Amino acid sequence: MSGYIKRTIENQVIKLSQTFPVVMITGPRQVGKTTLLNRLQKENNVKINYVSLDDLNIRTLAIEDPELFFRTYKEPLIIDEFQYAPNLLTYIKIIVDKKRLDNLDNNKVQTNGLFFLTGSQAFQTMNVASESLAGRVGILDLNGLSNREIEGKKEEIFIPDLNILSEKEKLTSKSTISLYKKIIKGSYPELYNNTKIDREMFYSSYIRTYIERDIRQLINVQDEIRFLKFINNIAARTAQELNMSDICSELGISSATGDSWLSILTNTGLVYLLQPYFNNNIARIVKRPKVYFMDTGLACYLAGYQDEVTLEKSAYSGAIFETYVITEIIKSFSNNGLDARKHLFYYRDNNGKEIDLLIIYKDTVYPIEIKKSANPGIEAIKNFDIVNKFGIKIGNGGVICMKENLFPIDENNNYIPVELI
Repeated sequence: MSGYIKRTIENQVIKLSQTFPVVMITGPRQVGKTTLLNRLQKENNVKINYVSLDDLNIRTLAIEDPELFFRTYKEPLIIDEFQYAPNLLTYIKIIVDKKRLDNLDNNKVQTNGLFFLTGSQAFQTMNVASESLAGRVGILDLNGLSNREIEGKKEEIFIPDLNILSEKEKLTSKSTISLYKKIIKGSYPELYNNTKIDREMFYSSYIRTYIERDIRQLINVQDEIRFLKFINNIAARTAQELNMSDICSELGISSATGDSWLSILTNTGLVYLLQPYFNNNIARIVKRPKVYFMDTGLACYLAGYQDEVTLEKSAYSGAIFETYVITEIIKSFSNNGLDARKHLFYYRDNNGKEIDLLIIYKDTVYPIEIKKSANPGIEAIKNFDIVNKFGIKIGNGGVICMKENLFPIDENNNYIPVELI
């Protein structure tokens, strides 16, 4: 496969650009943020100027003389990696507000779609932009390619409602080994646009670039090797409950350092923390999040797996299968403009009862188990009755697995082929 792969989130970018003066897209490096924006301007025959703050000369101009920067680069304007010069946001606000005032006298003055900002440090960029541009910015998260994007199929948020699943187009059916081949390849667009690229070289280069551009400014140089070991440790624990004390003890770092480094991984989009669900109707729950690497290929590379056969037979296979499923569901929400953190949770209590995933959507809870098996058995849904205590409406539940077709477990729950996510 080569060439541009259409992104589901395109519709959300267009919608926000028609509604807000500023559109911000955050996400890890090399997931296609800039490519997406450049593609949209070509498809819509709109001229949008482009500048990248990865260029040190341009970054210096943006920091030291922002007024000259905006005289040099006129809107509509894409500012790539804008987190390097957050001072620009004040000037963007001034430009936006002036455009809005001018529009009162002349409604032909463009007030929306003036600036498109991309950033690979989500927490920093989102918080600064939200505070500086309140009411003026629409924010979207972009991750790696989803399987539905790769196959050119319609992507909506994943809800295990039987009526929705019955009408949903399946992805191409895969044998277990071919699915793990997809898992170990990962989701970065370059791996699909360039068919000759070497996977090992790509991920080695990715980590080196990540350290040099995103990490070096945030940690001490002498900590770089230990930080890489920290990333490897987190990758090995994907789909597990996060126990930071164990990780810090193993690496010989303080809890404060561990928390800081974990924040870097989440803020740069490499990992996702799935929070436990709780409300006033339930007690005795575990409050630690579960950690997931957002790209399965990168997780496998860091964990030392080089081929799909070894991966599928390893002790890592169940965790990476769960990671694949969870991240695909996260993408289905973020690609449709929804914050997955408000809808996706897991459950575990002090009695050891657990549900892999709870989808909370429109005041309805949908329980999900994830099993790398073609026949998980009814035992897989043994804890689903826990949701009766939540005090909200209960929708269909399911077990996402390797079963070939959608099949009922009981009147409320179904076996769901992994091709339906």
